[in-house]
Amino acid sequence: MSKIYFQGTYGAYSHLAALSIDPEAEIIPCKTFTECFSNASKDPSSKIIIPESNRITGNIGIEYLIFQYRLNIYSEYFQKIEHNLLAIPGTKISEIKNVYSHAQALSQCSNFIKSKNFIEHVSADTAGSAEMISKNQNKKDAAIASTLSAKTYGLEVIENNIENEKGNLTRFLIMGKNISQPEFENKKYITSFLFKLKSKPAALYQSLGGFAINGVNLTKLQSYPEKNSFDSYFFLCDLDGHIEDNKVQKSLEELGLHCEDFHVLGVFEADKIREK
Repeated sequence: MSKIYFQGTYGAYSHLAALSIDPEAEIIPCKTFTECFSNASKDPSSKIIIPESNRITGNIGIEYLIFQYRLNIYSEYFQKIEHNLLAIPGTKISEIKNVYSHAQALSQCSNFIKSKNFIEHVSADTAGSAEMISKNQNKKDAAIASTLSAKTYGLEVIENNIENEKGNLTRFLIMGKNISQPEFENKKYITSFLFKLKSKPAALYQSLGGFAINGVNLTKLQSYPEKNSFDSYFFLCDLDGHIEDNKVQKSLEELGLHCEDFHVLGVFEADKIREK
C-alpha cells in the first residue's frame, strides 16, 4: 500500500485531496509542512500532497521547503474549496459567538463572518478547529471547515458554502523523492524548475530572453530570498511544455548560462481544469 503524507489533521482539505488522488493509499497526517517533506525525503516509497497556491488568496508559502528538499513533482491537482460552518449537533446559528479556522479560510469567508458578527479566532488549520469544537462541546463556538471534517468529528453543518466567492480552488502538488516523468506525447505538460542567477546587472532580464525567442510560455515566476539573506534570491518557475520539447530545451540551455544553481523539479501533465 502506498503512503501519502499531508499537513494537518484528518478532515483537512489536504486529506480530501489525497482521498481524491488515491483512496486506497495509507494517508498519514503531519503536524507541519517540514515534517511532510522530511518524511518523504527519508522514505522514497512515499509521497506528499502539499497545497501550493489558492485561486483567491495566492501562495500558501511552502516555496522555501521546495527549494530546500528538492523533491520531484509528479502531478498537480486542483481541489474545489467549499467552506462550511460546523458546530456541535443541535446548535442554532443565533447561539454562535466565536468562529475558529485557518487564517486563509477566515479571510475567504469574511463576508459571512461580518454579516453574523462572529468573533474570529485564527488557528493552525481548518480540521484542527473542527476537532477542538468537537472536544469542547460549547454551543457558542463554531469552526469553518470541510464536510469531511464534520463527518470525521461528529459535527453538524450549520450552513453550507459560506465562502465569499464560489469556484474557489487550491492547487496541490504531489511530490516524492524518486525522479519520474511522463514520456513526451501529444499532451499538455508543465515543466517546473528552480534557479539562482549569477550576481550581475540585468541578470534576470537576460536570462529570460531564451523563452521569448523560442516562444515558450512561462506560467509562473516567483522570487524568494535565500535563507538569512536579502541580497541572494532563487526563482521558482513553471512553463508550458515538456522538457524534451526542442524549444523548451533551447530555452533552458539559454537560462543555464546565467545560473549558478539550476534544478528541474518535475515534468507532469497539466490538470484538465486548466482548459476550462
